[in-house]
Amino acid sequence: MYNRQKIVGWLLVIASAAYLAYFLRVRVLTPGPLLSGKDWFNLITAFATLIVGVANVRLAAMREQRRRD
Repeated sequence: MYNRQKIVGWLLVIASAAYLAYFLRVRVLTPGPLLSGKDWFNLITAFATLIVGVANVRLAAMREQRRRD
């Protein structure tokens, strides 16, 4: 049986980690203009999404463990 909460959590983690890697490589490590307000907003949003995704995965694991007990 598929656990929707766990799948959504992993999707959030993968998407936000991919964006953070892209941001680090393209916007931070290459020369270019200074970071704008939109860049900071996107960075903070990606971190928040990563945290929510990890929490989702952990809560799904705890729920599954409670069901087994």
